[in-house]
Amino acid sequence: MELPGHTPKPAGSAPASPQTPSNNAQPNPAVKDGWLERYFRLSAQHTKVSTEIIAGITTFMTMVYIVFVNPQILSAAGMDASGVFVVTCMVSAIGCLAMGLIANLPIALAPAMGLNAFFAFSVVVGMGISWQTGMGTIFWGAICFALMSVLGIRSWILSNIPACLRIGIPSGIGLLIALIGLNNAGIVVASPATMVTVGDLSSLPCVLGALSFFIILILVSKGVHAAVLISIVVVTLIAALMGEVNYTGIMAMPPSIESTFGQLDIAGALDLGLAGVIFSFALVSLFDSSGTMIGVTEKCGITDERGRFPRMKQALLTDSFTSVTGAYMGTSTVTAYIESSSGVAVGGRTGLTAVVTGLLFILVIFFSPLAAMVPGYAIAGALMYVGILMCSGLAKVDWQDMTEAAPAFITCVMMPFTFSITEGIATGFITYCVMKAGTGQWRKIHPGVALVALLFTIKFIFVDGH
Repeated sequence: MELPGHTPKPAGSAPASPQTPSNNAQPNPAVKDGWLERYFRLSAQHTKVSTEIIAGITTFMTMVYIVFVNPQILSAAGMDASGVFVVTCMVSAIGCLAMGLIANLPIALAPAMGLNAFFAFSVVVGMGISWQTGMGTIFWGAICFALMSVLGIRSWILSNIPACLRIGIPSGIGLLIALIGLNNAGIVVASPATMVTVGDLSSLPCVLGALSFFIILILVSKGVHAAVLISIVVVTLIAALMGEVNYTGIMAMPPSIESTFGQLDIAGALDLGLAGVIFSFALVSLFDSSGTMIGVTEKCGITDERGRFPRMKQALLTDSFTSVTGAYMGTSTVTAYIESSSGVAVGGRTGLTAVVTGLLFILVIFFSPLAAMVPGYAIAGALMYVGILMCSGLAKVDWQDMTEAAPAFITCVMMPFTFSITEGIATGFITYCVMKAGTGQWRKIHPGVALVALLFTIKFIFVDGH
């Protein structure tokens, strides 16, 4: 998927070694020899502690909105919003700290936008299963992702799945997220006559939801890193002044996470009917994390011509095992955040940036009363904005080639129209195989892609058909 803020290397520049970050860089004499220097190798990356701290704060400000958005979304699945808030902060902190300390990369982790909505609305509400079982599917999806990384299957999948499907999957997730945001604001509502229709645009949720969206767009256009957070705060304050929000305080001791911690149903998730859901969580995590990490490390200038970067295996393992931890604690799939590029843009180059971000997530745990005051329409703009970012990759589709355009289109539109990421992936794979085979290009169908399409076809006929 298209990565916002991605800056390609200048033509003719030599790629950095995939083994070590900028090994030929001259040490910066301004950096004192201390344990931070030795551990994070700051001088080798032409950075210093103060720069890394500023970068960590910048990354945090651009992605802290997730601690307000994630509880809102997962509560739709019946989960305790206050508990999810604490878990979101804790898992984000764990992921960021692990990424910084183990992989030494300026990449921040947190529960993924899109997959949280998929879990709540498509898996739990749509399929009528308990959120505990749904968390079990996330757990197994993360285990699959970890095995892919350990066994080297990740590279095989990324290199053999067609580009049109790799583009269509995140784009479809973006449309699904945007639809949820529009519904949260009451801009798009259900209709028995036309399935969906426009809501009461003069209502307060519609007005404030639209306001949250435009605040983000304007601030982002002006280069403000904390645009999403500012939008949520402004709209919540307006709602409070209008008597729509009850003030409950600013700081408090963290709520209990007993209602979510260890409550997942691991055995119940091993149901044949949920196999497609598990596969979807694993596959989307693979694309999302790998694409984001490559985009961020390219901005650091440490990737090679094949998109590899230093300690790539450690980074992917950190990501997958953080997802396993998150599922056990009570949150949706964890992924790398493209917002990490904002920290890189201000000079972040090492894992110290991610460590600072993680420490700030720990501090946020004590601000649970603020999260409880955020109304649903205050996060509508954030959801629509994320939708824009995730759909940007559609520009890369070859729309003149129907065998490429049709699979990307079907993958993309089936997700919001069926309210399911799994159905979008399934119909996309099947469409790709049908189009290539039907036009005599069957040699272009990789056996792995054909196998996935066949398995989804069997699922539609023998599992979903009953």
